[in-house]
Amino acid sequence: MGSVVDDGKKEALQEAHRSLADLNPTVVFVLGGPGSGKGTQCANIVEHFGFTHLSAGDLLRAEIKSGSENGTMISDMIKEGKIVPSEVTIKLLERAMLENGNDKFLIDGFPRNEENRAAFEDVTKIGPSFVLYFDCSEEEMERRLLSRNQGREDDNIETIRKRFKVFQESSLPVIEYYNSKGKVRKIDAGRPIEEVYESVKAIFAPKDEKVNGHRHTLMECLILFWMKWCRVIAAIVTKISDPMSIEVYS
Repeated sequence: MGSVVDDGKKEALQEAHRSLADLNPTVVFVLGGPGSGKGTQCANIVEHFGFTHLSAGDLLRAEIKSGSENGTMISDMIKEGKIVPSEVTIKLLERAMLENGNDKFLIDGFPRNEENRAAFEDVTKIGPSFVLYFDCSEEEMERRLLSRNQGREDDNIETIRKRFKVFQESSLPVIEYYNSKGKVRKIDAGRPIEEVYESVKAIFAPKDEKVNGHRHTLMECLILFWMKWCRVIAAIVTKISDPMSIEVYS
C-alpha cells in the first residue's frame, strides 16, 4: 500500500508527462499581416468565447526575461541574428497550454512558416481546428501601422514593407496548406473593427446558435402537432356525442 507521499509523487510524474494529445485542446492558429488587426480581434474572442490567447513572440520574450537557461539561449541566438528553432517555440507554447487549465487556445502569429507548421504537428501530435486568417490589403495595413501611436521602432515604411514581404513569402504558404484541407476561415480585415468582429463572431458562435435555433424550431413543430391532434380528438369526441355535428377541424 503506497504512502500519501508516494501517491503525490506518482501524480506529479503523471502530470509532468501529460501531453497536449491527452488534453486534446481546441487550437486555432491566428494569422494575418502586420497591422491586420488580429490582436484586437483575439481580445474580443477571449472576452466573448472563453479562449486563451497565446502569442509565440510574447512567450519568447517572457522566457528571456525570466533569466532561465533556456531564456539565455534564446537571447543569445537572437543577438547573433540566428532563428530560434521551431522546437523551442513549440515547447513554450505546449507548456503554456498545459499549465493554463483551459482547453481552447488562440495561437497568434504562429506558425510563421511551413517548417513551424510541420514541427508543431510533429512535436505536439495535434493540429489546429482551423486557421483564422485576417486578410487585409498592404495599403490599409501600412496606413494603420504608420498612424498608430505605439512607439514601435519598426513602424516605418522600410521595415513595414520588409515585414509584408516576409509574411507573403513565409506565412502565406502555411495558409495555402491549410486551405487545401478546408481549414481556413478567411476574414475581410480591411473593414472597421466592429464589422470585422461580426464576421469573427459568425465563425465562433454559429454552432450553438444553430443548435438553439433547431431546438426552438423542433419545439414549435411539436407544439403545433400537439395542438392539431388535440383539435382532431376534440372533433372525434364531438361527432361521437353529436353525430349531426358538421364542424370540420383541420
